[in-house]
Amino acid sequence: MQAGKLPIRHLEKVLSGFKTSDPRIIAGPMPGEDASLIDMGESYLIATTDPITFTADKIGWYAVNINANDVAVMGGKAKWMMATILLPENFSHIDANQIFDDIAKACHQLNISVIGGHTEITSGIDRPLISGVMLGEVEKGKEIRSSGAKVGDSIILTKAIPIEGCAILANEAENQLTKNGITTELIKKSRNLIYKPGISIVKDAAIAIESGKINAMHDITEGGIAGGLAELAYASNLGIHVTREYIPEIPQAKIFSEALELDTLGMIGSGSLLICAPEKHDSAIIKNLKSHGINATKIGSMENLDHGLKISENEDVDDLPRFDTDEIARFFASQR
Repeated sequence: MQAGKLPIRHLEKVLSGFKTSDPRIIAGPMPGEDASLIDMGESYLIATTDPITFTADKIGWYAVNINANDVAVMGGKAKWMMATILLPENFSHIDANQIFDDIAKACHQLNISVIGGHTEITSGIDRPLISGVMLGEVEKGKEIRSSGAKVGDSIILTKAIPIEGCAILANEAENQLTKNGITTELIKKSRNLIYKPGISIVKDAAIAIESGKINAMHDITEGGIAGGLAELAYASNLGIHVTREYIPEIPQAKIFSEALELDTLGMIGSGSLLICAPEKHDSAIIKNLKSHGINATKIGSMENLDHGLKISENEDVDDLPRFDTDEIARFFASQR
């Protein structure tokens, strides 16, 4: 198998083997959903887990923010985190301390408490790996699920793509970028993309929820915006139509992708949020996000299932591209 997520159909098949008789599980494992919901009485506990495998730089910061994002898109607030940290042999104490410092700083910024985890030196790996578990809460009736999108909903994208993908390339592919004529100044600047505009969509989600009716949200992770849209469509059992020209890209996107022959639609894109909202609410949501300094753009709409997954470009309509593996993972695999 190729590096990256299991294909949705394969994942659906293996997950079908997990059955539960526990009535408190409101949302269990399902392709396209960002987290699970467990009935705790007046509220739902939101539980999610995500590993960080594409980059070793600021891995602790990534682990906190990526997992907190999954809670935020469910309409909740992240509160408690655990992490399993695997370190390679001969890893320095200083570098290990930096990982813990980055976790602490990110958790402090989002008011999240670390409640446990596991750390070990592991043979057979050549860089640190983190698998995070994030727990949060949402008031009953205010939960949001990817499966909640409706036909006719506007699809809104926050910020621009692919923030995380370009940050990873700046940190992990400096030599290749330099060889292709990218300036050292731009590469160094791009490393800070994880902070500004940032890979967190916690603020984006909170503002959107306050601005109007939201039927579904989904953050863009591995597989890029194309993968995120496909997961959203799968979870809601609907079709999608987006316009390529409406999808904003950060300035580095075109430069990096052309230099390394990558497609930005398939590059990991944490930092951008997909929002599905009734058309009559989209203007208010976009306006309020922009008033808080977060760019937001309507890029398409949810359609009937038989419409399929479509993208328009220069007035031509094609199927939304499918990436069997994230473009970043494909690039690194080609360098081995």
